[in-house]
Parts: sequence; C-alpha cells; structure tokens
Amino acid sequence: MHKKLSASFVNLVHDATLKSFWRRKTLWRFLRQHGISEAFLSSWSETETKRAFLDRLFSKLPDISNGEKLLHSLAHDLGEQSSFPDLNGWEDSQELIKEAKTAVKELKIALNRLDEQVLTERERREAQERIKALHAETERSRANLETLNTRLKNLAKLLGAQQAGYDFQDWFYDLVTHFEIEHRRPYTSAGRQIDGSITVIGTTYLIETKFTTEQAGATDIDTFFKKITTKADNTMGIMISISGYSSTAIKEASGSRTPLLLFDYNHLYLALTGMASLPEIVERIRRHASQTGEAYLAGNNWHSA
Repeated sequence: MHKKLSASFVNLVHDATLKSFWRRKTLWRFLRQHGISEAFLSSWSETETKRAFLDRLFSKLPDISNGEKLLHSLAHDLGEQSSFPDLNGWEDSQELIKEAKTAVKELKIALNRLDEQVLTERERREAQERIKALHAETERSRANLETLNTRLKNLAKLLGAQQAGYDFQDWFYDLVTHFEIEHRRPYTSAGRQIDGSITVIGTTYLIETKFTTEQAGATDIDTFFKKITTKADNTMGIMISISGYSSTAIKEASGSRTPLLLFDYNHLYLALTGMASLPEIVERIRRHASQTGEAYLAGNNWHSA
C-alpha cells in the first residue's frame, strides 16, 4: 500500500511541473502521456493560465482513485530531468532554467525519501516503463521531424522545378499533420487554385506556397490578396516563400488589419528543429501583425520582437 502523500510532496510535484514547461502544448502532451484524462485536459480554456489549470488539477489528484499513482508517475519523470528544452530560446531562459532545476532538485530529494519508505520493486519497474514510453514517443517525434528536414533538403536541390513545387506542397501538409493541425490540401475554388488551408485556434488561413529561386514579389502578394478577400471575413492567408520576399512585397502585404502573414525558410527551420511548434509560430507572427501592421517577422528574432 502507498503511504498517504503529504501536502508538501504534492506541492513539490506541482511546482516542478509548473516550472519545467513553458508552452501549453508541451505541458498538455506531458500530462496526457501520464494518464490525465482527455476530458479534464479539454477543460483547459485559452484564457486560463497554466498556473490556474495546474492548481485545479493538483487539487483533484489526491482524491481520485488513481491519483496517487499519477502523482508518483509525474514526480518520477520530473525528477529524471537533466535538461529543459521547453525553456530554451526565451529572453529569460537562464532564470527559467535555474528555477526549474531548483524545483526538480527539491522534488527529487523528497521523492527519494518517499521511495525508500513505500515503493515496491514492482512499482519501480512500472515507473520505469512509463518513462521509457514517454522517451519513446519523444524520440518518434524527433525522428519524424528529422525525416521531414531531410526531405526538404532533398527538395531544395530541385528548387524552381514545377514538380518540386507540387512536392513542396505535399511536404508542407506532412509538416502540418505532424503538428496535428486541422487542414485541407490544395483545391480549386471559383476557378482559382488554392494551395490548401489550415485552421489554428479558430482562424482559417489560406495557404500559398512558392518554391522558387526568386523572392516573392509585389505581384505575388496582390494575386494572393485577391484570393483571400473573396472568402469569409475572418479568413486570413499565409504565404510560404522558400526564398523569402522583396522589400516591396513585404510593404505591399503589410498595413492596418492586414490579412496576410509571410513565412520563409527560417520559420520552417524553427518548427523542424523543435524550437517552436507550427501553431506557435503562426500565432506569434499574427500577434506581431496585429501589434505593428507588419505581415513579416523574421524567424531569427520572433521571440524578442
């Protein structure tokens, strides 16, 4: 039988969970992998903070039938951490990582003490299997991104070829599928070719892909703008030009209430390297456009802008 977990131990698990993850999606995935129900996770609204959500979760865990097992599972995995990839790339990363290390160290001390008192060898093996399963899923995700990265590098050798442009569209929607984004692949509407669409947090974005050696120009922007403005009022557009944009194109796409967001290779690189998920990149550039009227935010400074 488990010893009844103390409130102080539960608080240590809560603190380590809060400080080990920055992005909602990463924390959501971590909790799901440890058995937190889909029903409870789906109750996390866009307006509820990470701390408030965890407060609700940890107030319930000690009282449900398998709550203590879940807390043990969370504590073991948190205590095994030696790095914090989700905290990298932010302006205050050093401070965030320092706080996370302190929280994990305190949890590990308490966990080791508790293990010595109550955990059986069978329970230790079960905890190890859960950790292995989590690591395996993480590795599968990383391997898939590496495969996508290799495919894009191979496509780059054919940059400018018509078939490569079609293959790039297929590649892009494989990337979209990896991030579990609702989407529609290329289709024709009112005689206009649409390179598909994605939906992120309730907003639908028409997609325009350009896999050419030349930068996208003002004419490309004007043509895409006309496709967008024939759709519903809340429809926006994302152009993905692998070779970037001319200064005139960026100026044409920008302005008050612009419906356009401009992506280039650097934004894809952020997603492929795991520095940010594709939905996070979309939301960050949209926020920048809302605040400044600028449709383009360079991928190498999107955190700080």
